[in-house]
Amino acid sequence: MAGEKLYLFDIDGTLGDTSGAGLTSLNEATLHFFQKKPPAFDLAGATDLSLIKQLEAYFQVAMSAHDVAAFFAHYESRLEWNFSQGNFPWRVHQGAVDLLDFIAARNGASVGLLTGNTRGGAAIKVRHFGVAHHFHFGAYGCDEADRNLLGPIALQRANQTKGKIHSAADTWVIGDTPKDVLCAKAMGARCLAVTTGYFSQDVLLAAGADIAVDSLEQAIDLI
Repeated sequence: MAGEKLYLFDIDGTLGDTSGAGLTSLNEATLHFFQKKPPAFDLAGATDLSLIKQLEAYFQVAMSAHDVAAFFAHYESRLEWNFSQGNFPWRVHQGAVDLLDFIAARNGASVGLLTGNTRGGAAIKVRHFGVAHHFHFGAYGCDEADRNLLGPIALQRANQTKGKIHSAADTWVIGDTPKDVLCAKAMGARCLAVTTGYFSQDVLLAAGADIAVDSLEQAIDLI
């Protein structure tokens, strides 16, 4: 049935905070792969494939598909270790579970991920955040380097996985950066922005967010 709601969630800064576990794992993978000090990564709203492009530019190399796969595999192994055994007080943001539970109770609603993380990295994070049961499909940072290309992928996978017809007009993208907002607009969806990352309501609204809140629990009944 057309017109059923689709909610696509970002992870970092939106659902929770890794408290440095993600960046540390990325730096560890870079040091392991290149045997050199990592660059200062620009992470806000980035995809993991766009970070590969940052590495290629910084080290002036071209990474093959095999190289990229090996890099991501090492990154994901370090991410799992840092979440499980590292000294990182990662946390789920206030209101994230409340909003997910509220949406799950809504008949006909579908929930997925739209994240810059690799599929494996995303799985590690949502599992440790305790919300993995909400997510059975998504678009990931290993699908495309350009975040604005992830929306149509998420929409297609939602329709395939759920056996429904979702449209961009009935989709909400939930994120914490201007890049999340631009991604939503690029696919023709609406955007709920939250300030639990590094950006204020003013900045997120100026980027084009339809709604901006300080906590996801404030979005209950708004989307």
